[in-house]
Amino acid sequence: MHNFYRRYGKRLLDIILGILGCIPACPVMLIVIIAMFFFDRGTIFFVQERAGKRDANGNPTTFRMHKFRTMKMDTPHDVPTDQFEHADQYITPLGKFLRKSSLDELPQIFDILRGDMSFVGPRPALPNQTRLLELRHENGSDQLKPGLFGLAQKNGRDQLLETEKAAYDGEYAEKLSFWMDCKSFFGCIFNSVLQKNIVEGKQSHSTKK
Repeated sequence: MHNFYRRYGKRLLDIILGILGCIPACPVMLIVIIAMFFFDRGTIFFVQERAGKRDANGNPTTFRMHKFRTMKMDTPHDVPTDQFEHADQYITPLGKFLRKSSLDELPQIFDILRGDMSFVGPRPALPNQTRLLELRHENGSDQLKPGLFGLAQKNGRDQLLETEKAAYDGEYAEKLSFWMDCKSFFGCIFNSVLQKNIVEGKQSHSTKK
């Protein structure tokens, strides 16, 4: 049963949820676009190359991930937010709300429908996050599509070190099932509603030294 879900059921569920999710998401995205037009002039979407699922030959792949832009136009493009010394200075006022509410992630529904992502899986890493990608390769979690939600986000999100994130990704890859996806999905929704474990910039690791 688990193999069937991994091979067929997970993708089918992504398509069904993606289509259903577009119904409430599209009006919200329209409101965000209008708000950005009035309060945050610049490009609407932030498009960035991210590491994808390894191909059938075991080679790394990348895809173009889409989000609502939450940072100023002159922000360095290929640097993870948790590497900025003072991330707040780069985030726009509207972007702060979008990030805390996770509304900036809504365009990724279309990345899911396109087949580049899944609703649940390891969060898509930048290709230059080599340590995280190496750890994922070691535990096999890079054999899965990146996810809008993930086990690491359910259990700590911004407060986790890369080694901890990779450990959760490995646990997810090992235990992948419909019920694991449900727990990760609703756990992340719960954290987003409560805005739990959201810390911007390098200070997110201060308690881990």
